[in-house]
Amino acid sequence: MKIPIYQVDAFTNERFKGNPAAVCPLDVWLPDAVMQNIAAENNLAETAFLVSSGDRYEIRWFTPTVEVDLCGHATLASAYVLFHELGYAKDQINFFSPRSGTLQVKRNGTILALNFPVDSLQEMPVLPERAIGLSQKPNAIFKGKADYLFVYDTEAEIRALQPDFEALKIHPVRGIIVTAPGETVDFVSRFFGPACGVNEDPVTGSAHTTLTPYWAGVLGKSTLRAMQLSQRTGALTCKLLGDRVEIAGEAVLYLRGEINV
Repeated sequence: MKIPIYQVDAFTNERFKGNPAAVCPLDVWLPDAVMQNIAAENNLAETAFLVSSGDRYEIRWFTPTVEVDLCGHATLASAYVLFHELGYAKDQINFFSPRSGTLQVKRNGTILALNFPVDSLQEMPVLPERAIGLSQKPNAIFKGKADYLFVYDTEAEIRALQPDFEALKIHPVRGIIVTAPGETVDFVSRFFGPACGVNEDPVTGSAHTTLTPYWAGVLGKSTLRAMQLSQRTGALTCKLLGDRVEIAGEAVLYLRGEINV
């Protein structure tokens, strides 16, 4: 069986920046083990699989080791493929995830805007064991649906953090988001997810469902500019829309091909 595959750099307009994701459009769902093997072979942070279903697309996301509940950059990459490679003519794509519900992506010129459910945050005490695996203790810790959010004072602290990826695996969450006010944007972040097979994610769209409500409350504004400070870097514009978050950015195609299964 031959399956089409695309690789897209998301949240950037420059190839070799942003976050690369693989996208595999399917006619019918493959067995879970096969999709997991494909994602492991791709060895990217995420591989998205799509199946057309009426007026929407069902979508699932796999890291090299596990299926995940939500992935922003691979959803953005999937929309890019549908719009630019597969001839999808409308300006809004409706996705459905069995784990995260209804998701939309709108096109406005070169900008693609994700519409995702907002995360809810619970503040937690800053205990030493919660900072295990990071070179500096945060000022505040919050727990979202899937991740911890660690808050620091400065962008320089975020850049300087030295994670111990093995130690970070002990935390009972998908990953650790670290964040601080930005020097040229509203906020900056990094994302560490060794427990799900991704030591440091280049640009994490889903983490901004957590970051956006936090920084909207702190800064008193609903539209925010963000930068993820991985080696590849990524730029995002985020809007808090009640119980939804809009996360917008660009994308660029890296490759198109097919795989044999």
